[in-house]
Amino acid sequence: MRKLLNGLYSLTLALSAACLVAILVLVGAQICGQIFDAVLKLSGYPPYGFLVPSLAEIGGYLFGVASFLALGATLKRGAHIRVTMLLGAMGPRIRRGFELWALIAGLAVAVYASWSLATLTYSSWKFGDVSSGLIPIKYWIPQSAMTFGLVTLCIALLDEFFETLRNGSPSFVKAESAITQGQE
Repeated sequence: MRKLLNGLYSLTLALSAACLVAILVLVGAQICGQIFDAVLKLSGYPPYGFLVPSLAEIGGYLFGVASFLALGATLKRGAHIRVTMLLGAMGPRIRRGFELWALIAGLAVAVYASWSLATLTYSSWKFGDVSSGLIPIKYWIPQSAMTFGLVTLCIALLDEFFETLRNGSPSFVKAESAITQGQE
């Protein structure tokens, strides 16, 4: 089961990175097109007028999808921002209780957000909602990827809850320590 979960977290992180690379490629193509047009104009030729249609819209969707897909994997790797001042002042037993409470509260919020986004995705698919940009993008496509990211976060939170019950602290605490010690 651990191998399957780690594979899921790695998959979503890789998909997130692919979205960021796609943004890089699209923006790079737009910039290269503008440079090419400027060179043509300076050479006395009419500019070609290269542009990536709906670049801002597509880039926004890709960035949103990348952010949501990375949620579960970054939680497991200890890369989420957490305020631990209060936890640091507690003993191990009380800290464990607070960690469990925080994981359950986070899971409740993540489940609600997943359900709401899944409902919105289904409505967008059912009614055929599309964006109003130059390229009409069906809303359910980025919404379904974002829902997948939120569901992965729910799985990661549940995974951490059981990890905390089993070992006394979440696995990401060790990862956070490693990150903090590497920065000193």
